[in-house]
Amino acid sequence: MKKENKFQAELIVEIEELFGRDVVILKNDPNYLQGILDLLVLTPNGWAMLEVKRSANEPYRPNQEYYIDLFDKWSFAAMICPENKEAILDDLQHALRPSRKTRVSQR
Repeated sequence: MKKENKFQAELIVEIEELFGRDVVILKNDPNYLQGILDLLVLTPNGWAMLEVKRSANEPYRPNQEYYIDLFDKWSFAAMICPENKEAILDDLQHALRPSRKTRVSQR
């Protein structure tokens, strides 16, 4: 099992590859606000917050579930670990994909 910080570093690289130049990822300071999620992902199409865990069995710290629920209502938030990484990254791409303008027929 990977350490959480190694998984997080690899995850940041993978998210940067998914979104290319249109992403800024910030690591939050857990000492500033108890339970705040680990990563803030910013794109021109919206934002997301991710709580990084080294496994699906890792317990939540106080307030983490609260912030996941709150930020998921506002935009997108989830707990991500190696076991659910592919599904969460797919959901993240879907949530932050560019909105397409409606095409009007020229007829």
